[in-house]
Amino acid sequence: MSETLPFGLSKVDGALADALRAGLDDVEVALLKAVTSEYPFVTETSSHLVTAGGKRFRPLLALVAAQYGDRHASGNVPGAVVAELTHLATLYHDDVMDEALLRRGAPSANARWDNTVAILTGDFLFARAADIAADLGTDIVRLQARTFERLCTGQIRETVGPAVDQDPVSHHLGVLADKTGSLIAAAGRMGAMTSGAPERVAVAIAAYGEKFGVAFQLSDDLLDIASESEASGKTPGTDLREGVRTLPVLLALRGTDPEGARLRELLSGPLVDDVPHAEALGLLRRSPAMAQARLELVTWAEAARAELSALPAGPVTDALSQMCDVVVDRGA
Repeated sequence: MSETLPFGLSKVDGALADALRAGLDDVEVALLKAVTSEYPFVTETSSHLVTAGGKRFRPLLALVAAQYGDRHASGNVPGAVVAELTHLATLYHDDVMDEALLRRGAPSANARWDNTVAILTGDFLFARAADIAADLGTDIVRLQARTFERLCTGQIRETVGPAVDQDPVSHHLGVLADKTGSLIAAAGRMGAMTSGAPERVAVAIAAYGEKFGVAFQLSDDLLDIASESEASGKTPGTDLREGVRTLPVLLALRGTDPEGARLRELLSGPLVDDVPHAEALGLLRRSPAMAQARLELVTWAEAARAELSALPAGPVTDALSQMCDVVVDRGA
């Protein structure tokens, strides 16, 4: 059994921690089974990101949510697997669109093979997730399908960009809700549904998950800028080099202070070369935009925590509250 829980959870009630560790071990076994094909090459490409590791936050949240119902229900682990397979599938597609070379510290599938293999592998994982969901009932299938719709919508919105009269920051936060918040919300709702928890619990968990998901992505984006190491699973400043405008960048570009003029100049052009990239990264780390982005992170984390008031008090709800603390600390 795994010794630690993912996502830095260290204060979880002992019995709950044991249950979650056991559940995550079962999820890992089921994931490897789900990505196994009768064709060895498909197994190799599909297991590429599974074996590379990852935070496994989505299955963790599904298993936490399942504690509000029957934590031994047979659908709990498969539901968690559906959430993680859906997430993994999006990573294959994201790396193609972003032309990423690394994912979780290893060569991305598109870099190791090619774009066609990466896209088809993502499709294969979506299909496997849908197949498992079908065994859990039409409500789970519908939830996964509608979540997939939001994931696609969010990616399209990000690709197209904000309308001429739309605030880029508001547009960006909406994209995060679609691309990250929707699947985390679905993972929590799925755990509540597979365990037979009351509908009010499923609704509260989903509301928590959507807001937490935005905070989760904001913390990742801050970590990409602030980290001096590759703790985020990629080289610090990767988003900046690839021209991805995360919240700190958007806030810096919106500024009008003379002190930020040089940063705005750098951010308005490509940053593929090492010298301007290093200068922009240093200026961005010291800019007021970072403090503003951290405040936005805290706002979303506290909004998620507020949703917990609808849930029964106890170790499970305490664990969800601790997740809010962890996500804020990650982006600090």
